[in-house]
Amino acid sequence: MGRRLQLTTNSRSPAVTVAFCDSFSSHLAADGVFDVSCKSRWEDLTDNGAMNRNVISLPIIMSLCLSSSLAMGKDNAPEVSYFADKQRGWFWYEVLPEPVKKPQPETQADQEEPRHDSKPPSVVQTPIEPKTQTNPSAEPQPLSSAWLKQNLEHYLNQAIDDPTQENVAAFYYLQRVMMDKAERFTNAARYVVMSDPQLDETVRRPVATYAANEANHQAGVVAERALKSIAAQAGILFFFRSDCPYCHVQAPILAMLENAYGFKIYPVSLDGLPMPNGIFSQFKRDQGQAAMLGVEQTPALFLMKPPKQIVPLAQGALSLEEITGRILLAAKEAGWIDASQYQTTQGIRNTPMLLPAAGSISPAATQDPLSLIQALQRSAQMGSTP
Repeated sequence: MGRRLQLTTNSRSPAVTVAFCDSFSSHLAADGVFDVSCKSRWEDLTDNGAMNRNVISLPIIMSLCLSSSLAMGKDNAPEVSYFADKQRGWFWYEVLPEPVKKPQPETQADQEEPRHDSKPPSVVQTPIEPKTQTNPSAEPQPLSSAWLKQNLEHYLNQAIDDPTQENVAAFYYLQRVMMDKAERFTNAARYVVMSDPQLDETVRRPVATYAANEANHQAGVVAERALKSIAAQAGILFFFRSDCPYCHVQAPILAMLENAYGFKIYPVSLDGLPMPNGIFSQFKRDQGQAAMLGVEQTPALFLMKPPKQIVPLAQGALSLEEITGRILLAAKEAGWIDASQYQTTQGIRNTPMLLPAAGSISPAATQDPLSLIQALQRSAQMGSTP
């Protein structure tokens, strides 16, 4: 506000000067809510010497000015900004109404009526392909497994919320149905599995204690034979450090492997020093072989078959059983022993596996259980082994 408020205390004319009204009106006019000059209203009130007879106080003047401004700007007053209503403060959770969007006036092109002589646009009609009517929302058959999955929880909740005799009994009857279905399936599954050697797991690995012990014995015999065969072709590359405590305890295990199966151990010292226990004192100093093989931790073991085949076994301490198991697996992957021989070393009979080749079974065969079984049996008879 550019002008100051000037008050006159003269007893002859105790009134507020017109400067206040001019200032107040100019401020309200700047906000777009005041159009009538407050000064003109003041002159109307003080006409014919009214000011000399009556004293008009400041609140009356302000009420007149405000009433005039509100009367003129009530309908088209804009939204009050925060600064004009800062006494209320700011309310974080106050939901303000969304502004009403004015409808856009129609353009001249929209208002023009279509000409009668204009041709309608041509519509290309494409033939509609018939689709198979499916009903995915069809209710499953009552008491079927799908129906029980959908409705059993409902009956349970109903019995919990309203445990009448009927509600509780209904839930337990449905639960009895599920248990009877499970028992019937179990009996059928046992008969099917025992009737088909390709499905009976005891054919591959017996469960009875005496038979399992015999399977373990046979696996040990075959594994020993395979390890000795591998030892005749390959050796163990052993990277160590003189200050590595795990290398000190790994060395005796490798000595046992050497004595039991005949593996040749090739020790390589990364720091050029021997181990304090004196095992594998005839070692070689590292000449960059460790970096080429990616050795990061010691002890590091590699299965090496001259002249160029090297297979990693471990970078860390292992037991004798773990070392022999990894040697057999690495030899199978490298092709030094066949898959059937490796399977026997695990205590599992060499039986065909159901691993059909990709694309060997048609989608139509999967729709019929008997066709699917026959297709899988044909793939197993081909003798696919791990």
